Amino acid sequence: MGTPGRRRGRRAAALGAGLACVTALTACAPAEPPNQVNLYYAPEDNLQKVVDRCNAESGGRYNIVYNKLPRDADGQREQMARRLAAQDPAMDILGLDTTWTAEFAEAGWIREWTGDRKAEVSNGTLAGPLASATYEGKLYAAPKNTNVQLLWYRGDLVDQPPRTWDEMLRQADRLEAEGKPSTVLIPGAQFEGYVVQFNTLVASAGGQLVSDDGQRAVVDDGVVRALQALRDLADSGHTSPSMSNAQEDDIRMEFEQGNAAFQLNWPFVYASMKEDSPEQLQNLEWARYPSLDPNKPSKVTIGGFNLGVSQYSQKPDLAFDAASCLRNAESQRFSAVNDGVPPTIESVYAGPGMAEEYPMRDEILAELRDPAIRPVTPAYQNVSTVLAKLLSPASDIEPQRTAERLRNEIQDALDSTGVMP
Repeated sequence: MGTPGRRRGRRAAALGAGLACVTALTACAPAEPPNQVNLYYAPEDNLQKVVDRCNAESGGRYNIVYNKLPRDADGQREQMARRLAAQDPAMDILGLDTTWTAEFAEAGWIREWTGDRKAEVSNGTLAGPLASATYEGKLYAAPKNTNVQLLWYRGDLVDQPPRTWDEMLRQADRLEAEGKPSTVLIPGAQFEGYVVQFNTLVASAGGQLVSDDGQRAVVDDGVVRALQALRDLADSGHTSPSMSNAQEDDIRMEFEQGNAAFQLNWPFVYASMKEDSPEQLQNLEWARYPSLDPNKPSKVTIGGFNLGVSQYSQKPDLAFDAASCLRNAESQRFSAVNDGVPPTIESVYAGPGMAEEYPMRDEILAELRDPAIRPVTPAYQNVSTVLAKLLSPASDIEPQRTAERLRNEIQDALDSTGVMP
């Protein structure tokens, strides 16, 4: 990687290319209907049905067009950032990963939710997801769905789910001694999903990576404890050979092959197994993410998506109204049941059909009531890059030395200095 100056140069060149592209497209594209509202959002299997229902309910006032972003988070962010930097007026509603709120708000790319719209979004929304949509005390997005990871395990192998990380490894030892599947699956590739897992371990150990004001690298003893947990897992002999290259969907598929005992993953695991391997569903069990402290429950990192309205939208009133429909209680209930994404509105969990279709809802709600959030800073993307690089592969972690490197390189990331990995 080059120096920060070189990075800025490449980014400027990329954004310049994006501006030319957008300008050309805007000039050549046919005029949109005045009621068209463009939604840019990650691929979600049944989101189009939610869009169709909102369009029908609007009575023609607006017509949402669902434009699918790339499947990976980095690709989603890059596409939106380039177009917003070019002040593209064709983007109205933006699907934002919860970690992007601060960056997009600081850049002036998304509008603040105020007045009755803010009150509507805030009413009944769980505190953790609402905090992820807030920056410097202002609401910049509407939480559409949240997410937390659970411990998924084979009920035909494990009688009582482990409450702690160490207990999970001891149970894996026992299963191996009995000649049974003992693998613990965790996504360990250099990507955001691995950082999410690490942030959960840090919070569960009572640690902190970055100060509350987002200005200073902390990296305390809790971080060292979390690093030791990853190293213990790597040394246990119970990891998958593909751990350092695996993302969430990879471990989901590996678990469905029947060769693992545990996986740490999002709730989409349940909907996927129900569709792909229904014969195994009877053995799929779930529990709260294992803690590092036997006397305290884990604190699990929230994920999910928020809906922001672009600063450059020429139809902001329609965009706000359409976004409100896409994340209202009925939309969230439908998406939870059909796409496995947890609601941000607490009352939805007690709604019709949820007990039968979303049986893990109590464990999800318990984690959401006391969640962990990732560091809140406009420089989060740089911080995440440093973490992903230094944590993978887990077998290379040396807790004290790695913590020292994290402290120095996270501070560089916050200050936008040094050389990014």
